[in-house]
Parts: sequence; C-alpha cells; structure tokens
Amino acid sequence: MAESVPSVLESDARGEITEIYADIRKVLGTSVVNLIWRNLATMPGALEWTWSTVRPLYLGDAPLHAEAVRRTIALPDWPGFSTDTLLAAGVDETERALIRDVLDSYQHTNALALVVLSALLAHYEPRPADTARAAETAPKPSGTKIPELPPMDALDPEVAALVEELNAFGEDTKPQLIASMYRHLAYWPAYLALVRTMLAPLQQDGRLNALTLSTRALGHAHGTALASQLKPAAPPATLRGALASCRLFVEHPIARMTGLCALIRRATPK
Repeated sequence: MAESVPSVLESDARGEITEIYADIRKVLGTSVVNLIWRNLATMPGALEWTWSTVRPLYLGDAPLHAEAVRRTIALPDWPGFSTDTLLAAGVDETERALIRDVLDSYQHTNALALVVLSALLAHYEPRPADTARAAETAPKPSGTKIPELPPMDALDPEVAALVEELNAFGEDTKPQLIASMYRHLAYWPAYLALVRTMLAPLQQDGRLNALTLSTRALGHAHGTALASQLKPAAPPATLRGALASCRLFVEHPIARMTGLCALIRRATPK
C-alpha cells in the first residue's frame, strides 16, 4: 500500500517550503517533518497559511494541552516486553535506546499535532466538546535525531506486509495512509513482530478502536480549548483542501497513532 496523499519530500523542498520545513523542525524540536505538513505543501499557499496560523499555539499553550492528552489517554491494561524478551529477539540495549528515541519523537509530535490541528478545525468547524484543562508543565523535546524514514518499497516484502497489517490496527475506516512510526520501526523487524503479537488481541476485541475514539475526543476537547487563541490571516483559495487534509490526519492517523504510540512506548523498557 502506497501513501494515497501527495507530499513534498524534505529532500525535494525548495524556496519558502524549505524555510518552513526548517522552522517546523526548530519549533517542534524534531529532526523530521511529518506527512501532514508535507501534504499541505502540495496545495498552493496551504502550508504557509496553516503553519503561520498554528505556529503561535506551538510556542504558547499547545505543549501544555498536548501533555494533558498524553497523561489522560485511556490506555488498555496490557503487559509489555521484558528486556530478556527483547534480547532474545536480537534487540540489545543500544537498539532499545534507538527504538525509544523513535517512540519518544512520535509521542511528542503526535500529541502536539492532535491538539493544534484540532484547534484549527474547531475554529472553522465548531461543534460541542468536553471541557479540557491543560497540564501545568510539559517536557521539552529531546531534539534527538532519529533515523531517516525508509520508503515502503525499500522494505523486505514480509516487513512491508507487517507494517501494512499494523497500520490497520485501531482504524475504523480503510486506512488511506501508512503511519510513519511503523516505517521507522521497520529498522527492527523482530521488534515490530513483537509489537504485532502484543497488539493483535487488543485489535481483535475492539480495544484499539476504542483507544482511537477516546483519543480523538481528547484531541477535540483540547483543540476546542485552544481555538479561541487562533488569529488566522486571510485564508488561501485552498482552504477547503487544507481543512480536509487536517481532518483526515487528525481523525485517523494522528489520533490513532497518538494512542498506539503511547501504548507501545509504555510496553518498551528503557
């Protein structure tokens, strides 16, 4: 399965898009630009407008609301991996640290994107939401550089099939996008296989779908709380497409992976 949305790769970015990508990495404290921004870059004016609109939230209260999401996600009670299990699978202490770096990066950026883009949607598409309170403090991003994202066609066929299977977990529609986190974890196929073994029973009994739904609701509540702080400039002609992209990502891969990353991260010892 290939990604069904177009994107401007970081290596292909030019001019203002290059500058915005650099600013995104700086503000978010991450070494990669997530697919939502790369998709918006394909729509004239959409990336520039969306980033300039939500950037103040990232520098303001969004980290506190994102941390509140991380602390209140209703994760299913499920055992994690022991260090002996990981060692038996060929994942030593050094590789475990690299895996944690990947998980920590996504744990940081996913929750932020969830509340910030939910705020943008709440501004233009308001609907009732639960009351949400921000956390009092939030951790700073580590800034650790994670490995380059491998393309799907570079993966061994059985690893690509495993990524696609995992990508459907917790999704209540046909997946339209491959979650980048699983592709990053494909550097460690044995670890990814253990993740599949852990998640499969939770997928079968519906707990992963419930996790996605509850995380969506959290994102909407915290986004609504942030929406009043937005001061958008005149929107581009591509506003409808930009909002549709944000809605697709927020309701599906971002909400889904915010919950699943938290679950997988909890299961993986330091």
